[in-house]
Amino acid sequence: MNLLAADGHAAVPVLDPAAADGAFSLLWLIVALPLLGAVVLLVGGRRTDSWGHWLATALPIGSFVLSVVMLVGLMGRDEADRSVTQHLWTWFSVGALDVRFDLLLDPLSVLFLLLITGVGSLIHVYSIGYMSHDPRRRRFFAYLNLFVAAMLTLVLSETYLGLFLGWEGVGLASYLLIGFWQHKPSAAAAAKKAFVLNRVGDMGLALAMGLMFVTFGTFSFTAISQAASGASAGVLTAMGLLLLLGACGKSAQVPLQAWLLDAMEGPTPVSALIHAATMVTAGVYLVVRSNFIFERAPHAQTVVVVVATVTLLWGAVIGCAKDDIKKALAGSTMSQIGYMMLAAGLGVYGYAFAIFHLITHGFFKANMFLGAGSVMHGMDDDVNMRHYGALRKAMPVTFLTFAMGYLAIIGFPLFSGFWSKDKIIETALVESPVAGVCALIGAGVTGFYMTRLMLMTFLGEKRWEKGVHPHESPSVMTGPLVVLAALSALGGVLYLGSWITDWLAPVVGEAPEHDLPVPGIVFSLVTLVVVAVGVAIAWSMFGRRPVPATAPEKVSPFTTAARHDLYGDAINEVVVGAPGRALTGALVVMDERAVDGAFTGSGTIAAGVGNVMRRLQSGYVRSYALSVLAGAVLLIAALLVVNL
Repeated sequence: MNLLAADGHAAVPVLDPAAADGAFSLLWLIVALPLLGAVVLLVGGRRTDSWGHWLATALPIGSFVLSVVMLVGLMGRDEADRSVTQHLWTWFSVGALDVRFDLLLDPLSVLFLLLITGVGSLIHVYSIGYMSHDPRRRRFFAYLNLFVAAMLTLVLSETYLGLFLGWEGVGLASYLLIGFWQHKPSAAAAAKKAFVLNRVGDMGLALAMGLMFVTFGTFSFTAISQAASGASAGVLTAMGLLLLLGACGKSAQVPLQAWLLDAMEGPTPVSALIHAATMVTAGVYLVVRSNFIFERAPHAQTVVVVVATVTLLWGAVIGCAKDDIKKALAGSTMSQIGYMMLAAGLGVYGYAFAIFHLITHGFFKANMFLGAGSVMHGMDDDVNMRHYGALRKAMPVTFLTFAMGYLAIIGFPLFSGFWSKDKIIETALVESPVAGVCALIGAGVTGFYMTRLMLMTFLGEKRWEKGVHPHESPSVMTGPLVVLAALSALGGVLYLGSWITDWLAPVVGEAPEHDLPVPGIVFSLVTLVVVAVGVAIAWSMFGRRPVPATAPEKVSPFTTAARHDLYGDAINEVVVGAPGRALTGALVVMDERAVDGAFTGSGTIAAGVGNVMRRLQSGYVRSYALSVLAGAVLLIAALLVVNL
């Protein structure tokens, strides 16, 4: 592991002997396998069209198997020894700065390995059926492999610089996948929007890294964690806020959330992989991994809590008014990531629960996104839930598996979300009551919009468009749904015996016991009552009444705002867009009139002087003689004046 040298600089990382021997020596292969798939499919071109998707699916499965081996290996070690660093190569060396490309396997990163490769592999399998008729399927699978490799690099890197490499890699891959159907102007625009808004957040992460280098002289997690206590509170607060800005971009948190709903223009497996299970959770990983900074910057932690609380309500409200099934789920994703960020902002009391909910959310939200894709497959790619209804019998497997995700996200007892989200609400009510109440309200709103989605899609009377004949998806698509449904139902086992909190304690610290004002069961009962109220309201509005096939035009201002994403784009336009264009215009005018004017003006003056001097050089001898005579007369006159 990295240690600080006697002079205060980061010493050269020492390779853990265990990393060089046995299974841990294969750690690099987890990243290399999907990266190899991307290279083969992109370089091989059309020659790989017939079998490329099978290779691209097999390689992440191989990474998943290796990840399981890594988990078993770590579990076989003592708690204090569950950290392995594998040195790959020296990235670059400049003066005293020696940046090595190292991988870090610890209790936090191994959970992400399992989530990324496990859920990612299921999405690859699903995509074999979903993209079967797409002429560019091979390229799609290449991009999927590239994304998985970049995400694995992000969570395995031992330095912020390596993390940033993966961070930018997933940004590139998401741009390629969101805009995969670039023949659609809306898809191309969505890809650009996601790319630009993420670049805003990336500047925050880049500036944070610059501040780290100036302060600590290293990018290593281990070295910075050991030296963080020597930095001033102001510097650490600045680092924390800049890291939060980066997290807001990747995890679609307010104010950089506007890209997420538009990103639903990409193929549905993209939504499941990027916008449910992996990329949007990168911001949560960044905050939790940087716990040694946030624990010493309480003001930054407070800002994390505020941003997360606003976001979880923001996304929930948007989800209430969307008729597009994928956009309703996207609003839900924004809200659920808000819960994770809220837990991360609560510090040592919430880090483990943030990761716990991140994992369970990866299960049930990937399940529901793929379920939405199955519905679209059976409904001729129609995404409007007002054209659905009564699909329960036409698509029984999709309905049952989707229902497992629905019960998990609303926190139905014993399903995964009941354990993970309820613990966040409980912790927030104790540590930050205002945020806790908001999180409780968000749970009720979640019950409303998810019940609305279930009723409009699977129950009630059919509202199918003419010529549409719903049918169940092929087994290559429903198989992953069954696995994810089981994980959605059983994911709560990670909390049995407080396993996940104990497992993550070496990385995020062990939370001290806090006195609950009431028994924990009371918090759960209150949450269930609030959720039940949301479910009942949705039933009264969409279960007992017929759902119109066309959205009503006359609605409340609240509904109008929710339909327009709470005017997120308009706010960005007023706060960022218009001032940015005005500043750019002013700089252009200054450049043209001041900078360019200084150069062109001097040239104009020189040209004018040249024109005058040219007239004096006429080439006629009599003109020169006249000039000499005039000069002599002026000289004589001057001498006479002086002598007088």
